[in-house]
Amino acid sequence: MQYPELCAALEEFSFSERVSLRQIKERHRELVRRYHPDAGAESDPEKIRRINEAYRVLRSYCHGYRFDCSRVEFLEQYPEERLREQFAADSLWGGRAEDV
Repeated sequence: MQYPELCAALEEFSFSERVSLRQIKERHRELVRRYHPDAGAESDPEKIRRINEAYRVLRSYCHGYRFDCSRVEFLEQYPEERLREQFAADSLWGGRAEDV
Protein backbone atom coordinates (compact mmCIF):
# COMPACT_ATOMS: atom_id res chain seq x y z
CA MET A 1 0.00 0.00 0.00
CA GLN A 2 1.14 3.51 -0.73
CA TYR A 3 0.07 6.73 1.00
CA PRO A 4 -1.87 8.05 -2.03
CA GLU A 5 -4.02 4.88 -1.91
CA LEU A 6 -4.83 5.55 1.74
CA CYS A 7 -5.69 9.18 0.95
CA ALA A 8 -7.96 8.09 -1.92
CA ALA A 9 -9.73 5.62 0.38
CA LEU A 10 -10.29 8.32 3.00
CA GLU A 11 -11.62 10.63 0.31
CA GLU A 12 -14.00 7.95 -1.01
CA PHE A 13 -15.45 7.69 2.49
CA SER A 14 -15.38 11.50 3.00
CA PHE A 15 -13.09 11.22 6.02
CA SER A 16 -10.37 13.51 7.31
CA GLU A 17 -7.04 12.11 8.50
CA ARG A 18 -8.36 11.06 11.94
CA VAL A 19 -10.93 8.30 11.92
CA SER A 20 -11.79 5.33 14.11
CA LEU A 21 -12.30 1.76 12.98
CA ARG A 22 -15.91 2.02 14.16
CA GLN A 23 -16.46 5.07 11.92
CA ILE A 24 -14.96 3.21 8.97
CA LYS A 25 -17.28 0.23 9.47
CA GLU A 26 -20.38 2.41 9.96
CA ARG A 27 -19.63 4.52 6.90
CA HIS A 28 -19.00 1.41 4.79
CA ARG A 29 -22.39 -0.05 5.77
CA GLU A 30 -24.08 3.26 5.01
CA LEU A 31 -22.46 3.56 1.56
CA VAL A 32 -23.14 -0.07 0.65
CA ARG A 33 -26.81 0.32 1.55
CA ARG A 34 -27.00 3.43 -0.61
CA TYR A 35 -25.12 2.27 -3.72
CA HIS A 36 -25.55 -1.52 -3.79
CA PRO A 37 -26.99 -2.78 -7.11
CA ASP A 38 -30.03 -4.13 -5.24
CA ALA A 39 -30.64 -0.72 -3.60
CA GLY A 40 -32.69 0.67 -6.45
CA ALA A 41 -32.57 4.32 -7.46
CA GLU A 42 -29.01 5.17 -6.40
CA SER A 43 -27.41 1.85 -7.35
CA ASP A 44 -24.06 2.30 -9.04
CA PRO A 45 -21.89 -0.78 -9.69
CA GLU A 46 -18.74 1.31 -10.29
CA LYS A 47 -19.29 3.30 -7.09
CA ILE A 48 -19.82 0.14 -5.02
CA ARG A 49 -16.57 -1.28 -6.45
CA ARG A 50 -14.69 1.86 -5.38
CA ILE A 51 -16.33 1.77 -1.94
CA ASN A 52 -15.34 -1.85 -1.40
CA GLU A 53 -11.78 -1.19 -2.58
CA ALA A 54 -11.51 1.82 -0.26
CA TYR A 55 -12.83 -0.31 2.60
CA ARG A 56 -10.22 -2.99 1.84
CA VAL A 57 -7.44 -0.38 1.92
CA LEU A 58 -8.66 1.17 5.18
CA ARG A 59 -9.11 -2.22 6.86
CA SER A 60 -5.67 -3.30 5.70
CA TYR A 61 -4.13 -0.15 7.15
CA CYS A 62 -6.00 -0.54 10.44
CA HIS A 63 -5.11 -4.22 10.70
CA GLY A 64 -1.41 -3.43 10.79
CA TYR A 65 -1.70 -0.24 12.83
CA ARG A 66 0.24 -0.04 16.07
CA PHE A 67 -1.85 1.75 18.64
CA ASP A 68 -0.16 4.50 20.57
CA CYS A 69 -1.05 4.10 24.25
CA SER A 70 1.28 6.83 25.44
CA ARG A 71 0.09 9.45 27.90
CA VAL A 72 0.30 12.14 25.21
CA GLU A 73 -1.96 10.19 22.84
CA PHE A 74 -4.34 9.27 25.68
CA LEU A 75 -4.78 12.94 26.57
CA GLU A 76 -5.27 13.74 22.88
CA GLN A 77 -8.06 11.15 22.66
CA TYR A 78 -9.65 12.23 25.96
CA PRO A 79 -9.22 16.01 26.27
CA GLU A 80 -11.61 16.14 29.23
CA GLU A 81 -9.12 14.05 31.22
CA ARG A 82 -6.34 16.50 30.36
CA LEU A 83 -8.51 19.37 31.58
CA ARG A 84 -9.48 17.48 34.74
CA GLU A 85 -5.84 16.83 35.57
CA GLN A 86 -4.86 20.38 34.75
CA PHE A 87 -7.55 22.05 36.86
CA ALA A 88 -8.52 19.43 39.49
CA ALA A 89 -6.72 21.23 42.31
CA ASP A 90 -7.95 24.70 41.31
CA SER A 91 -10.41 26.02 43.90
CA LEU A 92 -12.43 27.64 41.12
CA TRP A 93 -13.22 24.13 39.83
CA GLY A 94 -13.92 22.59 43.24
CA GLY A 95 -10.38 21.60 44.19
CA ARG A 96 -8.66 22.50 47.41
CA ALA A 97 -5.60 24.75 47.54
CA GLU A 98 -3.73 22.24 49.74
CA ASP A 99 -4.04 19.62 46.91
CA VAL A 100 -1.54 21.66 44.89
